[in-house]
Amino acid sequence: MDSIDLDVLKTCDAWLAGGQRCQLVTVIKTWGSSPRPIGATLAICEDGSVVGSVSGGCIEDDLIARVRANGIELARPEIVSYGISADEAHRFGLPCGGTIELAIEPLAPSSRIGELLARLAAGELVERRVQLASGVVTLERAAASAIQRVEDGVLATIHGPRWRLFIIGAGPLSRFLAQVASGLDYRVTVCDPREEYRSGWNLPGVELVHAMPDDLVIEARLDARCAVVALTHDPKLDDLALMEALKSEAFYVGAIGSRLNNEKRRERLKMFDLDEAQLARLHGPVGIYIGSKTPGEIAISIMAEMTAVKNGVPAALLVPHAAAPAAASTQACARVAA
Repeated sequence: MDSIDLDVLKTCDAWLAGGQRCQLVTVIKTWGSSPRPIGATLAICEDGSVVGSVSGGCIEDDLIARVRANGIELARPEIVSYGISADEAHRFGLPCGGTIELAIEPLAPSSRIGELLARLAAGELVERRVQLASGVVTLERAAASAIQRVEDGVLATIHGPRWRLFIIGAGPLSRFLAQVASGLDYRVTVCDPREEYRSGWNLPGVELVHAMPDDLVIEARLDARCAVVALTHDPKLDDLALMEALKSEAFYVGAIGSRLNNEKRRERLKMFDLDEAQLARLHGPVGIYIGSKTPGEIAISIMAEMTAVKNGVPAALLVPHAAAPAAASTQACARVAA
């Protein structure tokens, strides 16, 4: 499962390979409220076909109507704004005071979309630089801290898995979590030294390794763009990986299990000289409370909590699974308990 913006690039590549003209639209700036974030993309083919999104729909309608009426007219990139006036904001469905600035780029084989996709498939984080005056494109390896920007007449966009997720255990829940995370542009690695769990695993785009989990965590050199989720229920596999992850800069560390088993896990982790601040970083039972019962629902719960932490949502606004109402969560907790 690809993210929306990766699907946009793949569709553009297919259109170009078929000899069709198309243009790529990228959100480069917003003011006030905006339906889509900076970096969101939309592609429009010369026949009016469209993939992706840059707003709630009304801006897309305007862009599509122009292409259907006039074809792909642009010879070089152009920057346009929507929603500057109150009338435009109302017409284009933007929230009160919302304004959005877009870069519209006509694509051609020289746009290097195919090369970009190949580098993304290799797991590379890529900075695509477009000269706005000429449309000339260059591709460079991006730094982990790189951000989209427009400077000195160049639009620089960042592509690739800027966030990494390491899942300990290759069970059914891991499969669901890996699929959801991949759709959110995470580079996902699943680690399980148990051959019986790895057999039959086949999830395109997800790396499966058989190393010991703590070795993997150490070798990964976790930074603030990494998350680790332990799902094996086996302390011999989970605990050592969690110990290393809690010492790292990883923005999220979680473990499955009942509240009782997670309390026991915390007591075991204290034996590894983790301090209270490090132990407090452990999300367990993992996920937020959504009444989840099935592996798919639990995966969504985990991904929701991870997303909230990544985006800086205050903990007071979340109901962690560990704090779920006892009567309402008994069945769900029983399903994920060791």
